[in-house]
Amino acid sequence: MLLKSMKLTNFRQFKETQSIQFSTDSEKNVTIIMGENGSGKTTLAQAFTWCLYGDTDFDDKVVLNKAVAKNLGPNDEATVRVELSVLHADFDYTMIREQKYSTDTVGVLKRPNNPVFKMAFKGSDGQQEFVKENETELRMKEILPKELSRYFFFDGERIGNMSKEIRRGKSREFAEAVKRLLGLSAFTAALDHLNGRSQNTVIKSYANQYDSKSDSTIAQYRSEMENYDARIEKIEDRLSEIDTEKTIAEDKAQEFETKIEENKDSERLAQERSRLKSKLEGLRISKGKNVSALIDAFNRRGAFWMATKMINDALEELASAEKLDTGIPDIHARTIEYLIKRKTCICGQPIEFGNSAYIELNKVLDYIPPKSIGTLIGQFVRECELKSKSAIDTFDVMSMQYGDIRSFDTDYADIISEIDTIDKRLEGMLNVGELQKKYTFYNGEAKNLTREKENLIEERGELKTRRGRCETQISELVLKDDNNKRIARFQAYATYMYQYLSKIYEEKETETREQLEKTVNEIFKNIYNGGFSLAIDEKYNIQIMVDDFEDYIGDVETSTAQSISVIFAFIAGVIKMARENNNEENSMLITEAYPLVMDAPLSAFDKTRIQTVCDVLPKVAEQVIIFIKDTDGEIAEENMGNKVGTRYKFEKHNEFETKLVGR
Repeated sequence: MLLKSMKLTNFRQFKETQSIQFSTDSEKNVTIIMGENGSGKTTLAQAFTWCLYGDTDFDDKVVLNKAVAKNLGPNDEATVRVELSVLHADFDYTMIREQKYSTDTVGVLKRPNNPVFKMAFKGSDGQQEFVKENETELRMKEILPKELSRYFFFDGERIGNMSKEIRRGKSREFAEAVKRLLGLSAFTAALDHLNGRSQNTVIKSYANQYDSKSDSTIAQYRSEMENYDARIEKIEDRLSEIDTEKTIAEDKAQEFETKIEENKDSERLAQERSRLKSKLEGLRISKGKNVSALIDAFNRRGAFWMATKMINDALEELASAEKLDTGIPDIHARTIEYLIKRKTCICGQPIEFGNSAYIELNKVLDYIPPKSIGTLIGQFVRECELKSKSAIDTFDVMSMQYGDIRSFDTDYADIISEIDTIDKRLEGMLNVGELQKKYTFYNGEAKNLTREKENLIEERGELKTRRGRCETQISELVLKDDNNKRIARFQAYATYMYQYLSKIYEEKETETREQLEKTVNEIFKNIYNGGFSLAIDEKYNIQIMVDDFEDYIGDVETSTAQSISVIFAFIAGVIKMARENNNEENSMLITEAYPLVMDAPLSAFDKTRIQTVCDVLPKVAEQVIIFIKDTDGEIAEENMGNKVGTRYKFEKHNEFETKLVGR
């Protein structure tokens, strides 16, 4: 299969109609389209999958150019169209997918119609003919099934994902895709036709033709066999699912186990952080108490403490005054007035107006309450002495409390600094407790799946044994009827052919897989110079083996560059073998060479590996189309040089419009 040209109309950044021609020269089989990030490289790569399969990896599934959509008026419409011309099996095909977008009465874009896919080819007379509408999808599957396309249309990010997929956890679909690419699908189709899972296979159809009228037991055995087959088929499906689920669970368990090891200090740091936060809270509470106590002390004792000097000076001055002790304690003016009015003293002496007792008592009125300054001064002095005593330690108390408040700021800042340091160490670290829960869950899942698999394998064995007994019993019973004998003979022929083809298939599949392993290793060692080699098992899982240590056996973890080198080598190896099988006239394996379309494939490599990849790809692939940023593109052109047949560049006018320009 060769990609000849592509024509785009209003497909995302590619406004109006633009065309690109791909190099189909056998010697100069490389097409390079260069542009900066965001200029349209990924869009052009996605145009292939949209045209062929009606799907893209974009989150926004609206593929109409934004500028065109903006300029649509009310009740207006525009069409998105991608046309791809290819050469496949000596036929020129044109694949066309188009989708109409329209607006409502106020000019708002409505939900688009479903895309329409058309396919045309040139017949033997050179005239173009269209494939019938109901046959286009089927013909597309014959040319390049969608599940296989991912190995030929991919970007740098997908390379990273595929490098993990080919090492573990692949579905049966993956292995079948590789077998199909290597030409083994003809064998598998024949085997499925003879004795596949369908009830319409040759062998099963003969079994269904037995006439049970001669012996009703035949029908009973056939019914039992059908039940066994149905259950075995379900078990096979579940076993395939278990393999994938188990690998995912084991990978997740390993991932969380690794994270637990990486984050083992996080739990201790988290506990220390919690302790420091508690200490901070304690400091806040302590500061609050000290501030409250300081304010309370100031409110109760501060005024007297600040007035201490004035009080002392006043007491000294009052101590020298004459009237400080003139008053009679506990005698009030009302008492004297009562005695004068009664005219008799408490001692019994008469109190008459003008006598000596009367005169003395009136003098006393000047020194006792409420007129007694001396008494008031005495009371003031006593109160001042009491307050002065209570204010003596006020300064010490307030100083101590203020010191505690000041020390809070220093201690608080120190703890905040410690917490900040812990937070920085915890950045990127995960909670070990949560990680442990997830590890326990996935590890338990893996164990449960292992037990389920063992039980299913045991059940499948028992079912096959029972089915075999039924088959034996039917074989004995059908010999009693001539018509059934004839059917049994045909079934025996079909079974023999199935077993014969199975043996050839196993031999050819093993031979092909071993050849693939050899081819992939040759390419891998060219791309990645290191002490590693690749091993491909019967499920087409790839393991990276260490060559430098004779005693070491097993898979090893790899760097990003190594992993990407593996996927490049794997895909290149499959393409090379498909191409060689296609060119070999007597090959039993029927294959078709496919192009390699890559979006930014070299960004993860250093300059040395870019050089080796650029040297290998044009040699193994029949056609190479690369969308690449300018800096990598210059290196790619420098290393591919004489292999580059066509050059284009992306000219970005704005976010909504890019032009494809030949160079």
